[in-house]
Amino acid sequence: MTAPGPGATSAATGADSGSGSGSGSGGTRRRALRGDRSRGGAGRGAGGPARRSAAARGTARPGIGWALPAVVFFGLFALVPLVMVAVLSFTSWSGLGSPSFAGLTNWTKLFHDPVMIQSLWLSVLLTGLGVVVQTPLSILIGVWAAGPQRGRAVLAAVFFVPLLLSVTAVSVLWRALLDPNFGVPAQARWLFGDGDLFGSRTGAIGVLVLVSAWQYTPLHSLIYQGATRAIPKVLYQAAAVDGAGRVRQFFHITLPQLRNAIVTSVILMVVGGLTTFDSVLILTQGGPGTDTTITAFYMYEKAFKSFDYGAGAAIALLLVVVATAISLVVVRLSGYDRMAGTQEGLS
Repeated sequence: MTAPGPGATSAATGADSGSGSGSGSGGTRRRALRGDRSRGGAGRGAGGPARRSAAARGTARPGIGWALPAVVFFGLFALVPLVMVAVLSFTSWSGLGSPSFAGLTNWTKLFHDPVMIQSLWLSVLLTGLGVVVQTPLSILIGVWAAGPQRGRAVLAAVFFVPLLLSVTAVSVLWRALLDPNFGVPAQARWLFGDGDLFGSRTGAIGVLVLVSAWQYTPLHSLIYQGATRAIPKVLYQAAAVDGAGRVRQFFHITLPQLRNAIVTSVILMVVGGLTTFDSVLILTQGGPGTDTTITAFYMYEKAFKSFDYGAGAAIALLLVVVATAISLVVVRLSGYDRMAGTQEGLS
């Protein structure tokens, strides 16, 4: 066997070096290509959020457009009148001529008027009694109406009839029903004593709370009915598997899940209770004496009977402030502003 010559050796060496350089350059090209891809991907990743945020802004703009009519309506028919009432509260005006600036005179008289202070506390009392009476009844009726009982739809429809009647019609009906001479109390003096429920402060307040509960409990029951139907059935199924009865399910599942609905209902009760007027006008007319003269009725007397529109405007503005403050306290104490949703804590 002969050894290779110097030419062959050099050729082989050249071939090896050529192949090595070729593979090295190919690897370099592949690494460069991968680098280009990675840079391109990074560029796309960096540009992605910008495009997504732009798209999100694009989808948010139609929402503002849809809300604009409601905002304009609220501004024209709520904010503008509120500002006008605030301005009027610093004037003296009898309805004739032009209002004259009175400074803080109306407000000073307001807070030194014993009838005004009494009417404010009475409004808060009636509102609190309404919440205490209507809330349990509304929850129980709403939860029952959301169930699968036979004939539930018919009974629920009958129960909601008072909600369809006007406050004036309801007040006239109850006034005739509780008339001390011809009504039920006259025929059941063993239960109502002298039969004149409107002759004492306790009786008159009781009548106002009763009439309000009879008419507005269906409205709040409707709120609880819808909220109860939104509760996932799997919660009740899991509780039944664990051996929980209906009472435990109600207190540990239904009530916690109705938290949002309770806050909404209570706020509506607060606003409605503080602004009650027509039922007082028809049923008690603020009597006996001033025992049922609530703030809204006192505002009516000041503005439309005494023709002191400046004082009436001050009372109205104070009523708005009190209602707003109580509503904010309810929201704050309930934790409604910190909740993520109705089914918070389920996942």
